[in-house]
Amino acid sequence: MPVTDTIADFITQIRNAGKAKHKSVDIPCSNTKLGIASILKDQGFISDFERTEDGNRSYIRITLRYYKREPAFNEMKRVSKPGRRVYSPADKIPRVKNGLGISIISTSKGIMSDKQARQLNIGGELLCTIW
Repeated sequence: MPVTDTIADFITQIRNAGKAKHKSVDIPCSNTKLGIASILKDQGFISDFERTEDGNRSYIRITLRYYKREPAFNEMKRVSKPGRRVYSPADKIPRVKNGLGISIISTSKGIMSDKQARQLNIGGELLCTIW
């Protein structure tokens, strides 16, 4: 059965790998997923990621980060879904857990964290929240 929401599938695979205490997880690659993985690494939620090729398919190998045998993130949640898109102007980007978490936003300037979007004063589609 084809996946209709690849970002939700990406988030779910990372969340499940963290709960199962896996060291890494391989996920089919796309530019959006690479952007999200880059933000997760910059914010310290994952240790590393790399793009790998297997024949004619490319994957992202994400190395998870743990703290005291627990994943570095408590929750990853999809906000905007294919059936209900959620957009936010720059001045109304929500804070996640009073600034302890982050939102990942797809803007006209690319995929970025909520802090970057506020600094650049641009809004966009709220993809997911992590804390």
